[in-house]
Amino acid sequence: MLITVTEENIRLDKYLANNTEYSRSTIMKMLDSDYILVNGKKEKPSYKVKENDNIEITDGFKEETNIVPVKMNIDIVYEDNDIIIINKPSGLVVHPGSGNYDNTLVNGLMHYTNNLSDINGEERPGIVHRIDKDTSGLLLVAKNNKSHAILTEYFKNHENIKREYIALICGNFPHDSATIDAPIGRDPKDRKRMAVTADNSKEAITYMKVLKKYKDYTLVSCVLKTGRTHQIRVHMNYIGYPIYNDPVYNTKAATSFGQFLHSYKMDFIHPITKKEMHFEAPLPPEFQEFIDSLDKDQL
Repeated sequence: MLITVTEENIRLDKYLANNTEYSRSTIMKMLDSDYILVNGKKEKPSYKVKENDNIEITDGFKEETNIVPVKMNIDIVYEDNDIIIINKPSGLVVHPGSGNYDNTLVNGLMHYTNNLSDINGEERPGIVHRIDKDTSGLLLVAKNNKSHAILTEYFKNHENIKREYIALICGNFPHDSATIDAPIGRDPKDRKRMAVTADNSKEAITYMKVLKKYKDYTLVSCVLKTGRTHQIRVHMNYIGYPIYNDPVYNTKAATSFGQFLHSYKMDFIHPITKKEMHFEAPLPPEFQEFIDSLDKDQL
């Protein structure tokens, strides 16, 4: 991977953490092992990047890990020799990180099968994309490197794959549909959050359609053209209709279930057979029961 720097005076490790899928700790190890070079030379994590610096990242870095297989009930919607489609419950982290190395989907996948791609390293076997811990629904997993590489291109080029989410937003949205085109980057006031910002951001486009209106809520469908971190959650908050029960982007108190956001539908071209694939996952019981209660309130 070759990255041309477009900013100035930012620590190398911080810049890469903001612009790659690698964690800051992994980046530091890669720098120490010469897997990352700046203008052909080894640099320290504290090196301040300059505009037009060329950062070369060599594939194949293997990080020592204590990740162990853990038996868990995984809701597998579909499986063949190349891919697995999973219906992830709310509350389950996709891959290890931030001190959680035992209770993630990856731990469960490692117990379930030895056939997972290793393109993303030992901490993310099979993981082509992810959804937030408290977002439920469909997730695509690669069982070999060939399918992983093709699926990665799908996501990168925004082609041959379409994902549709269902969200319950707070307030009565006044239109039938909307296109939200607002760039997303790290929140300059809180690095743990994302925000619509012009600084160090990337294009983010969400297509929204109203499914049903309630007294104080609106059920909507969201289709992603891009796939930025927390994209739907950030965009809904940005337009003034945050997702119900979102503990980060909604100012109201939230329960442990987290945001009412569900990866409902996925259509894509199979990476190997090239067949058209279509999957849907029902809303989680908590989500369904809550909107059912809203229906009763309106009777």
